[in-house]
Amino acid sequence: MVYPHADFDLSDLVSVWGKWAGGIFHFPGLSAETLLYRSFYSSEGMFGSIAAISWSFVFMFILFGAFLVRSGVGDYIMDVSRAAAGKVVGGPGFIAVLASGLMGSVSGSSVANTVSTGVITIPMMKKAGFPARFAAGVEAAASTGGQLMPPVMGAGAFIMASYTQIPYVDIVAVSFIPALIYFLSVAFFVRIEAKRMGVQIVTTSQEPFMKVLLSGWHNLIPLAVLVTLLVVGFTPTYAAGLSILSVIVASWFSKNHKMGPKAIIEALEQGAKNMATTAVLLVGIGLVINVISTTGIGNTFSLMINNWANGDLLTMLVLITLASLVLGMGLPVTAAYIVLGTLSAPALYKLLAESQLVDLMVSGQLPEQAKAIFMLAAPDQLSLLNAPMAAEKAHELISLVPADFVETLLQQSLGLEAIGLALLSAHLIIFWLSQDSNVTPPVCLTAFAAATIAKTPPMRTGFTAWKIAKGLYLVPVLIAYTQLISWDATTVVTIGIFAIFGTYAMIGAIEGYLEGRLNLLWRLLLAVIGVLLVWPNLPIWIRLVCVALFIAIFIYSGKTAARVERAHSAVRGAKSA
Repeated sequence: MVYPHADFDLSDLVSVWGKWAGGIFHFPGLSAETLLYRSFYSSEGMFGSIAAISWSFVFMFILFGAFLVRSGVGDYIMDVSRAAAGKVVGGPGFIAVLASGLMGSVSGSSVANTVSTGVITIPMMKKAGFPARFAAGVEAAASTGGQLMPPVMGAGAFIMASYTQIPYVDIVAVSFIPALIYFLSVAFFVRIEAKRMGVQIVTTSQEPFMKVLLSGWHNLIPLAVLVTLLVVGFTPTYAAGLSILSVIVASWFSKNHKMGPKAIIEALEQGAKNMATTAVLLVGIGLVINVISTTGIGNTFSLMINNWANGDLLTMLVLITLASLVLGMGLPVTAAYIVLGTLSAPALYKLLAESQLVDLMVSGQLPEQAKAIFMLAAPDQLSLLNAPMAAEKAHELISLVPADFVETLLQQSLGLEAIGLALLSAHLIIFWLSQDSNVTPPVCLTAFAAATIAKTPPMRTGFTAWKIAKGLYLVPVLIAYTQLISWDATTVVTIGIFAIFGTYAMIGAIEGYLEGRLNLLWRLLLAVIGVLLVWPNLPIWIRLVCVALFIAIFIYSGKTAARVERAHSAVRGAKSA
């Protein structure tokens, strides 16, 4: 028997909520035929732009990672990390940060990276004297940062390049300093914990660093080939393909990992297995993107968070962070970025660009082309544009411009380069915030994987990893409020250096420890120093004074700790006598 309303199920699964919702969420519905057609044949469906990225860029780089791992680069990374960090206080912790960051960039999966490197680094840290929960947290935080570290950056960087139409090599270039800030923040936690717990130097490598580095020089060839080809202008797919060939050739210089036909087949097999999961994920996400596009919920969501934020950038960042955490509970990081980027990137980009426009209007430097657009929208306000104005008045004037002309106004005022940077900044912020579900309870699979290795309570380990990975929140704020994402290398490096000192100061304030224990007064002073060092648009002399104060507190805490240790040693000696 055929029921006349049997077509209810498929179309109404997508649209019935919209028929009954009021306000901005109202949606009239779709027929099953339209929904299926758009799901299969539109550029935003299952086999649309996201799937194209999957089988071109992403596949080649996952295959490249599989060949690197099979060629023994993982062992080389561990050896170099041991030689570089094994002879300093807290060395095993620094080894975890180095090895997990480098391996994570190759593997593209924080959970897989935690499992592969954590079985070595976590027991090593525990043996050195680090608490088990802290060791697991460091491994989880460092592995999470692997997808933020150039030159590969997982699948998200290729999707970002597709969304923004900004070359992949440019995205990689501007991502290096932010990634460095993040990994140094994790290293600062390791240093402080090592000092607090009295972790001694544990020599994990007898070989000099340069000898270890040069002994595996051939492992650096594929990465050098990849970076060189990208810089000179080859497409990512072509660059990855030639880099795979260079992996095979470079392996012939190795004593233990020469790649013959069998090893090549094994690498191809592993690459295909790794790609299968990613491909299914990205094709499935195409369905979600299709529904978002078809129903218009993307524009609705952007309008909603824009209204809730009411033009306040910090409020919008908090809203996006909460949304990314919720999405991350049910979606992998890449999928969460795609969905969140589709939903919220337009609103965040608009707010970032408009904040730059407001700065121009406040300083009275609005270009004449932009004044012409304002003249059409608000001719009675034209006299105000020839002089500096209050920020509130600037926002009011921008609100008078019709929505269809806002993008033109931004382009005429800021220029295409600044517009591109604002768009890239919006996507980088979302990409960074999408990583937080790896280490943020209640669902933090990377931290749970590390907890399994360390044999610690999963939820408590998750909170420890969340604390250590605070850079995931600091860096997006820096991107939003400073010129950390810029083509001006001098500006980026300057901001990055001050941000590194500021990060260390804030971590010291949180932990109450630098080289020694800090009282409440020193912690408050460190907190102020940390905030000032990352605060936007402060005179450089204030930042330099803050750096000098931080160094002074750092040295003072070390000398105080040394005096306390000498006093304790004297007491112990007297008792033993």
